[in-house]
Amino acid sequence: MFAIAVRFDLTDEESAATFDALVAETVPGILAEEPGTLVYEPYRIDDAPLARLFHEVYVDRDAHRAHEARPATAAFLDRVRGLVTGVRAEFLTPLSD
Repeated sequence: MFAIAVRFDLTDEESAATFDALVAETVPGILAEEPGTLVYEPYRIDDAPLARLFHEVYVDRDAHRAHEARPATAAFLDRVRGLVTGVRAEFLTPLSD
């Protein structure tokens, strides 16, 4: 198993609304078309209204590479670049490993 937490810090409320709309368009395709993606859950962060967090869990690193290689993923990230002040990815390893 391979997991990631990705935080997106958005520039303003308009950017946050646009980001949320992009997420609503993109996530269903990820869940339907990526059998190696076990969890792909976006969150708002309490006390940080301009931040979003994705919790992503994949069968393995190859499944994550397949996710990253999808044209829809690249298109999403291209559109998001103009909406954020920063992106931080944390690669996670379960304590049980």
